[in-house]
Amino acid sequence: MSFEIALSGINAINTSLDTISNNIANSGTYGYKSSRANFSSMYAGSQPTGAQIGSVTQSISIGGGVQTTGRGLDASIQGRGFFVTKDATGAEQYTRVGIFSTNKDGYLVDSNGRKVQGYNAVLDASGVPVAGAGLGALGDLKVPSGQVAAQASTKLSYVGNLSADWTAPSVTPFSATDPLSYNSSLVSVVYDSLGTKHTVTQYFVKQPAPATNQVQVNYTFDGATVGSPATLTFNTSGQLATPTAPVALALGTPAGAKALSVNVDYTGTTQFAGETTNTVNATNGYASGALVGVSLAEDGSVVAQYSNGQKQKMGTVTLATFPDESGLVPQSDTSWSASNTSGSALYGTPGSGMAGALTVGSIEQSNVDMTSELVSLMSSQRNYQANTKVISTENEMMQNLIQAV
Repeated sequence: MSFEIALSGINAINTSLDTISNNIANSGTYGYKSSRANFSSMYAGSQPTGAQIGSVTQSISIGGGVQTTGRGLDASIQGRGFFVTKDATGAEQYTRVGIFSTNKDGYLVDSNGRKVQGYNAVLDASGVPVAGAGLGALGDLKVPSGQVAAQASTKLSYVGNLSADWTAPSVTPFSATDPLSYNSSLVSVVYDSLGTKHTVTQYFVKQPAPATNQVQVNYTFDGATVGSPATLTFNTSGQLATPTAPVALALGTPAGAKALSVNVDYTGTTQFAGETTNTVNATNGYASGALVGVSLAEDGSVVAQYSNGQKQKMGTVTLATFPDESGLVPQSDTSWSASNTSGSALYGTPGSGMAGALTVGSIEQSNVDMTSELVSLMSSQRNYQANTKVISTENEMMQNLIQAV
């Protein structure tokens, strides 16, 4: 019986050594979670029969260190959760390794070529994400590889201080070609429906007494006068009193494009004494642009970057959490699959519910504690030697017994 008991101990220690060796071998593997072999006793009724490995515990809840990479498509999870991927067969696998890229078809994939799952953006007929539409359908995340269409300008925002020290121009009436007929001018860039760039120039003309609290604004589009002049009226505190709504300005129809008009918003403009300043001069709209890069945001957004400087959110990476993460089944390529023990995956966005937040530009390292593993390795060696000593001792006792008989 002692032979079998010592042999069971050796077999159990060999299994424990496999676990320790695997931990040490994966000490440099990104996203790896260490395991621990748990010994348990064996009995036949009340008679001891040895030892065995009763279970193997995964330390999934223990996070690894974070290595900064600076790469826009690298991300680590701070807290619970797994990135969700699908392999070529459509089976879901879960991983903590956030090393992503876009393949030739525009799909977001992990370092093993599996498609990353997430909520795709809701797109309009031209392929532009619909603002405020929320999360789209859950599936393979894809970033369109074509150009982003041009968007015509519809708004022009101006904020500044039109000096109260101005005097009414000596030359009247206003003429865009005569600087003596206006006090100041400002050029803004707008885009038509084809993405062609145009200029809108505003000419500010201080009004003579008794309307000294008024400034007339004249407009030109690509050098040609357009629209009717607008009048900005300021109160005795230097704040803009009228207009209270944006000024509608029709700019005409550029060649080959749709009719162009913008709403000019002067909210926040003042008339204080001192220097004339321009603090906001912004328009919406942009020219067409080609895709130049893709990056992740901390909330899991997949952001497409275009050559025209625009950025569009094309989707959101999803994270999966489980009722019992220790019940996940380890797979190759540092990933796991669900089981009856783990329960079904619960999907969410990073930082919501039980899912942890993302740290972009970093990768989670292995959580293996080398010091602890080496101590366990030495302990296993001593236990192995002790069990072999039991076998050797019993063998000697049996030989002595046989010789005595």
